[in-house]
Amino acid sequence: MKRNLLILVLVAIVISGCGFRRKKYENPISKDTEQPDKVLFDKAIKDIEKGRYEVARLTLNTLMNTYDTSEFMAKAKLAIADSWMREGGSHALAQAEAEFKDFILFYPTLEESAEAQEKVCGIHLRQMEKPDRDNNHALRAEDECRNLLQQFPNSKFAPRVQQMLRNIQEVIAEGEYRVGEFYFKKGSFPSAANRLENLVNTYPLYSSADGALWFTGESYGKLGDRFKDQAVTAFQRIVRDYPLSEYADRAKERLKTLEREIPEADPVAVARMKYEQENFVKPGMTHGFTSIFKKGPDMHTAAKSGNPALTGIRPSIPVSVPTAEAIAAAAAANSAATTTDVTLSTTGANSDLDKKDDARLNQQKPGQPAAAGTQQAAPSQPAKEDKKQQKKKKK
Repeated sequence: MKRNLLILVLVAIVISGCGFRRKKYENPISKDTEQPDKVLFDKAIKDIEKGRYEVARLTLNTLMNTYDTSEFMAKAKLAIADSWMREGGSHALAQAEAEFKDFILFYPTLEESAEAQEKVCGIHLRQMEKPDRDNNHALRAEDECRNLLQQFPNSKFAPRVQQMLRNIQEVIAEGEYRVGEFYFKKGSFPSAANRLENLVNTYPLYSSADGALWFTGESYGKLGDRFKDQAVTAFQRIVRDYPLSEYADRAKERLKTLEREIPEADPVAVARMKYEQENFVKPGMTHGFTSIFKKGPDMHTAAKSGNPALTGIRPSIPVSVPTAEAIAAAAAANSAATTTDVTLSTTGANSDLDKKDDARLNQQKPGQPAAAGTQQAAPSQPAKEDKKQQKKKKK
């Protein structure tokens, strides 16, 4: 008896998960009329609920092409995008995104435009992969969610999109953290410090931001006394901005060793971390096993409060690389050190210019004999030819 009951329960779970139970489409138009455009719209909605997406799109296109002044035009265009999204698959999701973008372009003032933007964000959220893989869809989802918060800040979808953005940024930050940790373990401390510090500056709500700051301080510490101030700043940020962290006590000890000031904990940071600890949902026992077979990322550690970052992460230059200003200053100092002064001096009384005669005085005038000790230069070829011409004329 128990075995049969267990089999029935398993069959029910399989049936419910195989898609036999269709999700009801929320029809925003509830007027019972016999208008042709209303009949077409209702028929298309029923086809969408039953999974006949292509038939529904044909019906909706007929409505839009036949009744171009219908009150259901906006709803029909939105329903076409929803049908593509429900169909699933990379091609269908790309078509859904294009349809939602067109809807926002044609109807920017409707409340449904915010809904369409929220669904565009959800499209890329569905296609996100784990942090150690391609993050193209994660970056696209971040941009789309940020666009909704900037274009429709007062929409009813804004709070939900804020949490979606926190989840997305958790995945992006996790990927950056793993790269920085790899650099640290490899011994490439300038790269590790640059990557992790930039991560915390961009996504301060990241669940492992305190660990990123700890490795940042350790990396700067291994680069020598020249970067001592940067290491101190990283440890002080742990104590001030993440006071309930497991690294807080270790950061205080490191500041004592460095003989630097230990800052007071920020009350706002204390309240935020307490709220995160109280609202943390611990995953089930099978979470670690089932996550291996999932394509999507794990986002249960994402923050539940705080304003998400409205700027994406950008590459930065490590502090060990000289900046353009430093290079210009070094070049100016080098040129100033190697430049020699140029001096002018006058010739003395015993120079050759004073001892010898002026060469211009020795020039022979026409018709005069050459001076003693000088040799008359042979006439040039053109001069000989002129004399021959004169003799011919005389003859």
